[in-house]
Amino acid sequence: MFFNSIDFAIFLPVVFFLYWFITNKNLKLQNVLIVISSYVFYGWWDWRFLFLILFSTIVDYFVGLSLAKEKIKTKRKALLCTSILVNLGFLGFFKYYNFFIENFTTAFSFFGKEIQPNSLNIILPVGISFYTFQTLSYSIDVYKRKLQPTRDFIVFASFVSFFPQLVAGPIERATNLLPQFYKKRYFNYSQAIDGMRQILWGLFKKIVIADNCAQYANIIFNNSSDYSGSTLVLGAIFFSFQIYGDFSGYSDIAIGVSRLFGFNLKQNFAFPYFSRDIAEFWRRWHISLSTWFRDYLYIPLGGSRGGTWNKIRNIMLIFIVSGFWHGANWTFIIWGLLNAIYFLPLILTNNNRNNLEIVAKGNYLPTIKEFASMILTFGFTAFAWIFFRAENIRHAINYITEIFSKSLLTFPVFDKDDYVKPLFLLILIFIIIEWFGREQQYAIARLSLLRYKLFRYAFYNIIIFIIFWFSGEQQEFIYFQF
Repeated sequence: MFFNSIDFAIFLPVVFFLYWFITNKNLKLQNVLIVISSYVFYGWWDWRFLFLILFSTIVDYFVGLSLAKEKIKTKRKALLCTSILVNLGFLGFFKYYNFFIENFTTAFSFFGKEIQPNSLNIILPVGISFYTFQTLSYSIDVYKRKLQPTRDFIVFASFVSFFPQLVAGPIERATNLLPQFYKKRYFNYSQAIDGMRQILWGLFKKIVIADNCAQYANIIFNNSSDYSGSTLVLGAIFFSFQIYGDFSGYSDIAIGVSRLFGFNLKQNFAFPYFSRDIAEFWRRWHISLSTWFRDYLYIPLGGSRGGTWNKIRNIMLIFIVSGFWHGANWTFIIWGLLNAIYFLPLILTNNNRNNLEIVAKGNYLPTIKEFASMILTFGFTAFAWIFFRAENIRHAINYITEIFSKSLLTFPVFDKDDYVKPLFLLILIFIIIEWFGREQQYAIARLSLLRYKLFRYAFYNIIIFIIFWFSGEQQEFIYFQF
């Protein structure tokens, strides 16, 4: 079920009504409703995968209870390993089985040995990478005694399957989300209005920015040999805005929907394209995943402590794993490796924490140095996105080779030139709104402070009009495939 679908437009009000008008007096019933609604939401794609998420939920629930009782260190490690093996086992099978089989076959062919292994027509369960990491963090935190396990199975099932963020995040920690299922929830009008506002902005990002950029990015990437270097540069820029509008738009909608039900999820994107270096970019892009890798992989490996070799090893490892998390393709690994290369000079010179505050905080405009740093960082990021978007390594190399040819100096040419001009204007308006709202949780949060309701509602109606006017062919959220 897509957030930008008619199905969800019917599903959400029905669940909202049942939640606040039928089950509002009983916390247990509210949690049961969340579980049922979440399973309906998830099963809308393929009901068979409900057994997968249910099995993962049961395993981690009982692992958590057993970890709380067990005192013997070796047995506690065995319990944690059970959770890790079950969750990563499912993830590895559904997501990486064919990848390893194909590369295994290729490796043998170099030695003149031809083998015919069996590949499977495996359907990747939607959101498996997200809820797997969410449940893993629960088991690890209980193992480290940072968290007391829940004894209420309905509460735990609600935490694992909470439908707003189930299939594409944010990846919530049990320490933040789980306690919220134990507290009596009361309808808060201002919180609900703020949630609706964030949903609106998320839909604008997805439908107007991401989906329209996708049309041109797809045409250019899918037919890259037919276009000049200058057009390919714009293709990379279109994809950069597509993936940002798509993924951060999903997060905005998820956070906004959660607020309608009295829950607060953590911010997942903090205006990453206004970053002044790659380290700042990764503190602002997909924050829930970046902090997950930091806390459960990078820091346990030693972080930035130790010698130069340890720093290089840990940075390389965390970015390569991050790339591999995104998909079973060498392009994702190269994308992660590129970001590691960008990141290394900053951490080796201890400059990785230079830009902790949002750029030009308290000012209308950035300095020339800040502006140049943002453009340079965006350029490096967009270059890396080429590998992320490309079908394979050869495609990415050919794409980049053409960019750095003489055709880079020609004027870009599009098949639908009349339609691209309004898109450029929309992207510019989008950047301006994001810039002036960059100090908030999301770009239009500040609108609630406007003195005159007329201006607020005029803006909302303009956004709604633009969403309907520029809505085209429905595009699946990019991160559903991860």
